[in-house]
This record gives sequence, structure tokens and C-alpha cells, in this order.
Amino acid sequence: MLLGKEPRPQVEGTPFSLVKWYMDCVTDLGDAAILYCAHLRWRGLPVTYSSFLSVDGRLVKSHSSMARYQLSSADGQILVDLPRLGVSGRWEASAAPFQRTVYEEVSGAVQWNCLQPRASVHLRIGDRELTGLGYAECLTVTLPPWQLPMRQLRWGRFVSPEDSLAWIDWQGSYSTNFAVHNGISCETLSVSDSEVAMRHATLRMEESFPLRAGRLGSTILPAAPALGKLLPRSLANIEEHKWRSRGILNAESDSSKGWVIHEVVHWKA
Repeated sequence: MLLGKEPRPQVEGTPFSLVKWYMDCVTDLGDAAILYCAHLRWRGLPVTYSSFLSVDGRLVKSHSSMARYQLSSADGQILVDLPRLGVSGRWEASAAPFQRTVYEEVSGAVQWNCLQPRASVHLRIGDRELTGLGYAECLTVTLPPWQLPMRQLRWGRFVSPEDSLAWIDWQGSYSTNFAVHNGISCETLSVSDSEVAMRHATLRMEESFPLRAGRLGSTILPAAPALGKLLPRSLANIEEHKWRSRGILNAESDSSKGWVIHEVVHWKA
């Protein structure tokens, strides 16, 4: 599928629409890559954006582009090609997908579609190749983010050969928190930078390595000037902290070890 027109719901008729794909991969040794592909429409103007963040040892690199990309999703496989960034990859699902409406009101909604809670991934970044376990989701937002009743958001995913776990902890004038463990939705008792506690299991994050930290005005928006001009200045104050951590998931009858990608986002005044 060409020209950056990835499979997405028919949202063009709404005043605001954002379809954001997130895909990642972590090798056994902890080298990692995160890819974003997004299509935004606001005030009748379409914007395409893609970026990747890579971890090689303790070296973190990040690059972005507003050029068109290629992305297809069918039959449990996602193929992506970011020609301007020299990145291409294949995600093959090894766990069933799930989706959920995270927030909804008359004027719009936030739809979370986790297509691959656990995947086998092969990535090429320039002349470097990565193979490992990964995760892929697509978020569809039809309400301007600056209108969401949110003060803080925690999100993360844990993947091991035996388990998949993803969670959302949304705090503000509207709050919701839940996790999906091996396809089963469950309530989270508490979520922090180092632990996700559920009634039947606890995920502990250790040896956390920072991937990105700072306000969007200094981390993401400088690489996408068209977004900076199109969106309200208040978005530049959103503060993000993202980590890669080792994870240990202890359930009632067993445990597993894998890698965690997790973040906390604060809406600053």
C-alpha cells in the first residue's frame, strides 16, 4: 500500500482525525527500535509523519520525516517501509489482536487497536538488521488531543516468549485504567514507573534505560515543523518520559521474563 495511506477507519469527515501506528522490536540483548507512522487531518489539511528511535547498546538515535511512507496490514502481518529514513520491517503476529474504546464523547473518541500484542519482527535500519520480539498497535483519535480530559497517561507493553501484556492508565477529570494479559482484559490495581499490579499477576520493571525525555516542543515538534505550525502551542508543553526495561511477570502459577517499553506523559500548563 503506497503513498503513506495506511489502512485506517473512515475518519476524513470529522474536523480532527489522527491515525497513529506504533511498532517496536527488542532483541534478546536489548537493542531496540520504535517506529511511528501517523496521518493527521486538521482544518482540512492533511499531514503525514513518520519517525524511528533506535537503541544500539547505550546509544540512542532518533530521526523523523514528513515524507510519504508505505504500510500494509493483513493476515497477521504488518509491512512498513520508510524510504526517506532508510527503515523497513516486517511484523508477524504470534498473539490474537484486541481493541477497545478508551474514551468517547459526542464530538469524538479514542480507539485503541492492538493488532499484534506479541510479534516476531525483522527490521532493517540502514545497513543494520534487528530480529526479536515486538508489538504493534494503531490508535485512532477523532477529538483534538488538547481537548481530552487528561492530566497524566501511563502506557506500556511487556512481551516474552510466553506472555503479552499491555496497559493504559489515564488520569484526569476522566480516568480509566486497564490491562490486557494474553488477550484477557483485567483491572490494574496500581501502575508506576517500576510496577504494574493486577489481581492475578504483577509485572516488575528493572534496569530501566531512558529512551526519550522532555517536552514535545524540544523532542518531537522541531523535527516536524508543519505540525508545530498546525497544532496549538500548548502541545509543546506535553512532557514525555519513555524507557526500555527488563520485565519479570509473576502470575499465580508461573512467571516469565522479557522486555518492556513503557512511558508516562504529563500535560503541563
